[in-house]
Order: sequence, then structure tokens, then C-alpha cells
Amino acid sequence: MNELEGKVALVTGASRGIGAATAREFAKHGVAVVLAARTVGEIEKLAAEIREAGGKAEAIACDVSRYADVAAAVARCQDAFGRLDILVNNAGVIDPIARLADSDPEAWGHAADINYKGVYHGLRAAIPVMEAQGSGVIVNVSSGAATSALEGWSHYCSSKAAALSLTRCADREYADKGIRVVGMSPGTVATEMQDAIRASGVNPVSQLDPSVHIPADWPARAIVWLCTEDAAEFAGTDFSLKDDAGRRRVGLIA
Repeated sequence: MNELEGKVALVTGASRGIGAATAREFAKHGVAVVLAARTVGEIEKLAAEIREAGGKAEAIACDVSRYADVAAAVARCQDAFGRLDILVNNAGVIDPIARLADSDPEAWGHAADINYKGVYHGLRAAIPVMEAQGSGVIVNVSSGAATSALEGWSHYCSSKAAALSLTRCADREYADKGIRVVGMSPGTVATEMQDAIRASGVNPVSQLDPSVHIPADWPARAIVWLCTEDAAEFAGTDFSLKDDAGRRRVGLIA
């Protein structure tokens, strides 16, 4: 992982779960991180924690459903650290869980604005910077829902499918510019999102035993690994942590 030392990463949805774990993992490998989230207090605490441990970190308020916020976060990377080498489009929501005919149109649309348009906003803001540098890696946190249909998750499944299409399109358009765009599908992770899923009681995912969920540091380690040359072959795809083959490749299991 020494090849990442000195690079600069922007992580959205960095206040908790996979995002916070990813920021910590990057910092361990000498990557300067800009933490972006709507809950500023939490990311400021995490940035302070990383700095106290000898790392470099900044925090910025960011609602990924608003392009101006994402563009400002990219600008913070450049102002604070001089460049942007890695973007992790992690911000996402599972609420509101509801069958189509019971869903609230405004809330459904807002979920799409975060899960789908938020990825587009990240790509749109980061790609020009990376193209000018001649290099960069963008990891879009995906889901098995991108290729599945689940009751109550029409907003989530469709937005993750759209985000996967964005991964493929961005790879098609910018791979020859030195920019790698890849998805990372972690499977079920022990985060607050699983609490909401379990409480809904809708579809088989809500019935899973909590013991089957992987810890947030596993997808974090996978994201960091996907930014190395060892993972270059997965550009334009969704890399999966749902089976032993993917977990073994990352080094999570023997």
C-alpha cells in the first residue's frame, strides 16, 4: 500500500459506517483525506482524530444531492493539499423503505438525488481535476441491489443500478485519460443502515441474522486496495466482497 502514500482522497458520507472506516484506513497508508458529510460535527471529530494520530485530514459540510456542495469539497482538496487523487462516492441512504404504491414521491426522489445524482455530481466535479493531472481513481460504493429487485427498495435498487451504469460510462469515457472508475459491492455491512433495514421487516434482507454482516473496516480495506495498481483489472466493474474470492483478493481472509 506504500504506493498510496502522499496521495489525496475525498470521501463522501464520511461521518459513520463505511465512509468513516475508509477515511481511517486511507490515513493509515499516508493518504491525506477530506471528509465530506452533512453531519459536520462528526466529521470534524474524525478529522481531529486522524490529525492527532499524525495524519492529514480536513472536514467540509457537503450534501451530495447538491452539485455546488460537491464541487466545493473538490476545491477544498485542491486548496488544502494541492490535488485530488482519489474520490470515494460513498454517501447513500436506504430510507424510505416502502412498496411503490405506498412510497412518498418527494422522499423517493430525494433518495435518488443522493444515491444516483450524488455519484454523478462526484464524477462531474472530480474528473476534470484528475484529467488535468493525468491520473486518478474513483470508487463508487455499490450494492448487490444494483442487479437485484427487492420489495420495498425500488428507490435503492434503481438508484444503485443507475450508479453502476455511471461507473461503466465513466470508465468508457476516461480510462484512456489515466482515470480508473470502479464500483465496490460490499454485501451486507454492520452499519446503521442495517438497523433501519431490520426495523422495516420488509424483504429477506431484513430477516438476516446480524452475525452475517461484515464489519465496516472490510469494505474500507477493499476500497483502499481498489486504489492500488494490483486492482487495476477491475476498472469499469463492480468488485464484490460477497464471496470468498473477493475477500481473499483483498487479503481479508487466507
